[in-house]
Amino acid sequence: MPRYRIAIEYDGTPFVGWQRQALGVSVQGAIETAIHAFCGETVSLRAAGRTDAGVHALGQVAHFDLSLPRDTFRIREALNYHLKPQPVAVLDCVEVAEDFDARFSAVKRHYLYRILNRRARPALQQHRVWWVAVPLDWQRMHAAAQHLVGHHDFTTFRDAQCQARSPVKTLDRLDVVQAGEEIHIRASARSFLHHQVRSMVGTLKHVGDGRWQVEDVKRALDAHDRAACGVVAPASGLYLVAVDYA
Repeated sequence: MPRYRIAIEYDGTPFVGWQRQALGVSVQGAIETAIHAFCGETVSLRAAGRTDAGVHALGQVAHFDLSLPRDTFRIREALNYHLKPQPVAVLDCVEVAEDFDARFSAVKRHYLYRILNRRARPALQQHRVWWVAVPLDWQRMHAAAQHLVGHHDFTTFRDAQCQARSPVKTLDRLDVVQAGEEIHIRASARSFLHHQVRSMVGTLKHVGDGRWQVEDVKRALDAHDRAACGVVAPASGLYLVAVDYA
């Protein structure tokens, strides 16, 4: 039974998230429906990351099995045809070994968070950024972010409903840079806890607007207490950018 890996781009705004749910349209459900429309097979997609409602992807990865071999170019073209008009695009399709797993074979995941930092509200990027009108000091945010890089217990930045076995993770990168009117926060790690990136971004925002000091982020991390976290940044600014495989 051949296995296929697809790279996917989507606007998460109209979806209930990646994962198929009883109510509402999910990204997973939309693609599985497109696969069935293309070849009549019912499959179950496994993704590298189960993004929440409103979270976007530039490079999500998923895999599925078909009963018969099919041309990868035709799979990609057929899925994009049947996905219309949903804001989902299959960027690539390749056949992979039967032991490949989009989730468990991943060695690193890369996220981007976009903050639009200006007085005027967004007209074109309303559901694709976090609009913060007050000026933010991105350099102080970057300095504070470095307290979170490394191997830590991230309980403070873990959602109460997180199902991960352990709150201990290794954060390889957390960079804050200015990009015109936007502040970009890039995070990389093998895996993340539920709402970890959004929780870290919301906490760094407190540093940027002067509500917290740089060292307060380390104290929050060391507290190992969800109550010590800052606000949780909205889903609209978060993007799964890429997933690395060995």
